[in-house]
Amino acid sequence: MRRLFILFGFLWALGSFRPVQAHELQPVYLELRQTGAETYSVLWKVPASRKLESGILLQLPPECKITTTREHYTIAGTNIERYDISCPNGLEGRAIAVAGPAAAIADVLIQFSHLNGSVSIFRLTPATSSVTLTAAPGLLAQSLTFINVGVKHILTGVDHLLFVLGLLLIVRDGWMLVKTITAFTVAHSITLAVATLGYASAPLPPLYAAIALSILFLGPEIQRKERGETSLTLRRPWLVAFSFGLLHGFGFASGLTDLGLMHSQIPWALLCFNLGVEIGQLLFVALILSLARSFRTLEISWPRWAQALPVYTIGTLGAYWTIQRTVILFQSLHP
Repeated sequence: MRRLFILFGFLWALGSFRPVQAHELQPVYLELRQTGAETYSVLWKVPASRKLESGILLQLPPECKITTTREHYTIAGTNIERYDISCPNGLEGRAIAVAGPAAAIADVLIQFSHLNGSVSIFRLTPATSSVTLTAAPGLLAQSLTFINVGVKHILTGVDHLLFVLGLLLIVRDGWMLVKTITAFTVAHSITLAVATLGYASAPLPPLYAAIALSILFLGPEIQRKERGETSLTLRRPWLVAFSFGLLHGFGFASGLTDLGLMHSQIPWALLCFNLGVEIGQLLFVALILSLARSFRTLEISWPRWAQALPVYTIGTLGAYWTIQRTVILFQSLHP
């Protein structure tokens, strides 16, 4: 299977070898809460990797006016902005849009809280930057919104995918692969639920460093596999996948907890978001296994240096991210 990853790993490394914080493309959150017949409270939550003031802009109907001073502050790596607006005849049934550099590369999840207590959830993408604020959409529409967020969260999380890629390089037996991927899924589902429901949390700087370390850990194990050696990881890869999966689950949770959903929305949003994560993970595994089968069918012969590229890609990126995120961790402890 290793030959499959030669071009794949090399191209991915070129795109990924840069300073990153996990999931730079996590959605921006916008809450519009109706406080009167024509008044609303606006709340932005934007990842700190983007500039709040210049990165994204809310475009309202022209007659809407900002009625309070904009408040800006940062909490746990998230930029917050609050202000109130007044819109004659209200916003329901009217279109709003987002613009700016951040809106061009990230999704925006909009929570529209009506005066009667009902809540509408909308999702904007770089391709669809405007939406008409209607009454609460059906359960299916809201479910698909959170499933899409989950799929995109894992498919833009290069660190999580690289860990899964490392597992695929270690495990060659079909049944053992099923057990290993299942163990990883169960583990990150547990901590995703625990973190999202508020029973536990993990500070992000050490969490991201630990996730990078889990990738670095797989590099030597893949090398042992190639040399015909053995270890606990090679004998019981499902155990290692479960252990590190607990860490990765806290990383997945950041994609949902940062949205600031209402408590009544969390259980269903959690279920749909996790389903989206699993769909994205299965799509990635299916892609890798399909490419592996295609490469075997074509019987492509690779030079020895190229065959070693996948393990060095994983080890190098794991080491790079571990060092980078450890530096970020110490910087957060001593600003």
